Amino acid sequence: MSFRTINFALKILLSVSLLNISCAKHESTSLAPSPTLPMMENSLQKDMPFPMGAAVNVNLLKSNTNYRNLVIKEFNSITAENAMKFAAVHSSKEIWNFTDADYLIDFAIANGKRVHGHTLNWYKSLPDWVNNFQGTAADWENLLKTHIQTVVGHFKGKVVSWDVVNEAIDEDGTMRNSIWVQKLGVDYIGRAFQYAHEADPNALLFYNDYGQEFGPTKRTAILNLVTSLKNKGIPIDGIGIQMHTRVTQTDANLTAAISTAAATGLKIHISEIDIALNPDNNQSMVYTTALADQQAAKYKTIVKAFNAIPKGQQFGITQWNVTDGDSWIPSNYNRPDWPLPFDSNYQRKAAYQGILDGVK
Repeated sequence: MSFRTINFALKILLSVSLLNISCAKHESTSLAPSPTLPMMENSLQKDMPFPMGAAVNVNLLKSNTNYRNLVIKEFNSITAENAMKFAAVHSSKEIWNFTDADYLIDFAIANGKRVHGHTLNWYKSLPDWVNNFQGTAADWENLLKTHIQTVVGHFKGKVVSWDVVNEAIDEDGTMRNSIWVQKLGVDYIGRAFQYAHEADPNALLFYNDYGQEFGPTKRTAILNLVTSLKNKGIPIDGIGIQMHTRVTQTDANLTAAISTAAATGLKIHISEIDIALNPDNNQSMVYTTALADQQAAKYKTIVKAFNAIPKGQQFGITQWNVTDGDSWIPSNYNRPDWPLPFDSNYQRKAAYQGILDGVK
């Protein structure tokens, strides 16, 4: 064999070897598993089987990054704490101001959150022009209708549900003697629902009240009211159980508030939950592990009872504001308290795990 022939053969062998190495590299690359993506950290909106929400303060949403990020991460439903109330959007007869409420809507749309509207009719948070309004029953009726239909119409298609009437029942189970009852009589409640339905036929409409876990007196009055509305064909879709409660409330009362409301067949929204640890206004109380565990157990009880009602009636659970530092309770009652599942440093408390445990 000549030298030229040997050299040619070696070149062929070298080329084949390089080709095999190249193919092996290509094969190795194509068959290697993709790098594992990091697991998404758990959150209430991810881990709970029904919507989890918070009432939000628009000023904090604008100015506090930690607050905003926690809302984005944990919740898939939001309620305006104050931005949609009468005094906020309709401060004078001729002036409507939806700036903060529109900001909330834009935030919700950008971050995939459901919006629950709060509230179209309440005896509080009324501007002076309403409290001082002089007119006939027809004038008052027009005032009520115009307010409800302007607000609902403004947010049509963006707000999925409304607390139409808020806190119309008094502590003793009688109808609260509000300015609305004084001027229009108790039947105004049904008309308020009708006006809201006319303005947005697709919105779900709720009656919202507190104290249903206090005992049978107020609870029965609320159930009688919503049942009468339902039986009259009034467009009511659900009951809001505020659940501003306390760690000393019995499990039996907490559970009864939810199960008896569900027996109406309406959707149930635990709409404003917080669990006070210091209902006796002890000015020297400090937060302890024991208190944290008691609170977690109460959250678990409530969530477990809610999770037991028919799935089609589970509208969701909404806490009233985001962290202990934002809660209305310490400032309203001028006391130390820690009512929410997140502390003032935006960290999860034992109550957070209590909520998760409620659906296990």
